[in-house]
Amino acid sequence: MSSHKNRNRILFLLMLMMFSGWVISGQIAKTTAGPTDAEMQSLLKERLHPKADTGIVVGLLDSRGPRITAAGKGGPAGVPPLDGDTVFEIGSVTKVFTTAVLAVMVESKEVSLLDPVAKFLPPTVRVPSKNGKEIKLIDLATQTSGLPTVPANMRPKDFANPYADYTVQQMYAFLSGYELTRDIGEKYEYSNLGLGLLGHVLSLKAGLSYETLVAERILKPLKMSDTAVILRPELGARLAIGHDKSGRPVSNWDIPTLAGAGALRSTVKDMLKFLEANLAVNGPLSPAIRMTHAPRKSLGIDEWSIGLGWHLRSAHGAEIIWHNGQTGGYHAFIGFDQKTGIGVVVLHNAAADIDDIGFHLIDARFPLTKPQAPPKPRTEIAVDPNLLGAYVGEYQLSPDFSISVTRDGGRLFVQATEQEKIQAFPESETEFFLKVTDAQISFIKDESGRITHLVLHQNGRDIQGKKIK
Repeated sequence: MSSHKNRNRILFLLMLMMFSGWVISGQIAKTTAGPTDAEMQSLLKERLHPKADTGIVVGLLDSRGPRITAAGKGGPAGVPPLDGDTVFEIGSVTKVFTTAVLAVMVESKEVSLLDPVAKFLPPTVRVPSKNGKEIKLIDLATQTSGLPTVPANMRPKDFANPYADYTVQQMYAFLSGYELTRDIGEKYEYSNLGLGLLGHVLSLKAGLSYETLVAERILKPLKMSDTAVILRPELGARLAIGHDKSGRPVSNWDIPTLAGAGALRSTVKDMLKFLEANLAVNGPLSPAIRMTHAPRKSLGIDEWSIGLGWHLRSAHGAEIIWHNGQTGGYHAFIGFDQKTGIGVVVLHNAAADIDDIGFHLIDARFPLTKPQAPPKPRTEIAVDPNLLGAYVGEYQLSPDFSISVTRDGGRLFVQATEQEKIQAFPESETEFFLKVTDAQISFIKDESGRITHLVLHQNGRDIQGKKIK
């Protein structure tokens, strides 16, 4: 679902149109002018996959008012063209809706930021604690709970839809058996489990499903009628087909238990309403929304901090409040500068990073990333299952990062530290590739033919890990 880029860890693992009748939810601070429509159109066309049916839709809010620009396709022939009504998975952008719900419930005194998570869970669930400290709601919202990125007991039956079969009881079992490796509040570490748990406990407190809770507290007040977890038929007909980074169509993701971390789907028109609410001076949710923007914790990196869900980036004299999200076939970005009043939403029906476009459209001093060539197409071959046993083991790539390789019959799986298990597909007897992200694994033999190392190929880097078990 991801999200903010963790710089300390290698992660495996998101037509021009003007419209009228805009719903104004509150007075907006004075804005300056962003890029022109022609500039946006040119920029988007440069970033499209040359051979895939993918596209990008941008919503820009500046002194000219809300504007929408789209380029590319929502799918093959017969799929409606992209526009402000096209539906996308927004992945981890869902997290700032979850923290907005938290802030609304704090405002109404239903919960406190300092409430322990255990207060809202069944008494049979043991929430991990450390050195006398309990995990509180604010720890989940600021990604400082100490919980891992994903629970280690998440073993999807379908890796194309990895969260679909993870149950509440599995989450409870993981929490009850997990031992924290660091003090609560000590360090920022991005956790889909943490924000999924936050959405879950808020739902329990309100007595509503996550989807109904978000609709009642956020979507209905902002008149966001095209944002949902489960798409009604009319919305489903407008869903852009998702693609992986290589441009191949992929399955949609379903996230029932950890919904608060990444389950929402939305449109640029609806997301502009949410953006407007975040820039509003006196909108219907303004006091609660402002609560989510205040910096709460440094990320341990210069110029980066986190509020309630939102990431804050200070550079070039600007402070951008933002979040991104990625599922197997989509990438989303939302961000804004309260000083200039410029805000941007970027939705892409491919799991390819477009965050730099969002930052650049907010403030041109943020540079654009040079477009990368599409990943090389890779073909799975059949290999003798008896060969796979030699690859099984644990490989240490750094003091705090390893890859565990396991076998299930004729299938090989890799699992990085605190991440889900992912199937690796052979393209030769010693070369394997992942389908969920552009990464490959090579196994290295010594002179006797014994496997001694693996090499992770990702993001232009080759990281070697020694077999330690």
